[in-house]
Amino acid sequence: MPETINVEHLDSVVKNVISKFAVRANVGLEKYGTNLDRQDLQTIDWITHAQEELMDGILYLEKLKQQYTTSTDKQ
Repeated sequence: MPETINVEHLDSVVKNVISKFAVRANVGLEKYGTNLDRQDLQTIDWITHAQEELMDGILYLEKLKQQYTTSTDKQ
C-alpha cells in the first residue's frame, strides 16, 4: 500500500483535482461495485475503456469550443 501523502501544503487547484479523483472513485465503486484494483479485465479491455473515455473527452472539448466560438463571434 502506498504511503500516506500530506496534502495540506498543496495549492487549491491540486487539492481540488485530488478531491475530484476521490469522488469519482467512490461513484465508480457504487456504480460498478468494484474499483481499478479489479483483476477481471485484460489489457485490451483497459485500452478500450481508456479510448472510450478519451473520445468522450474530445467530444466535450469540441462542444465547448463550438459554444465559445459562437459566443465570441456574437460580441
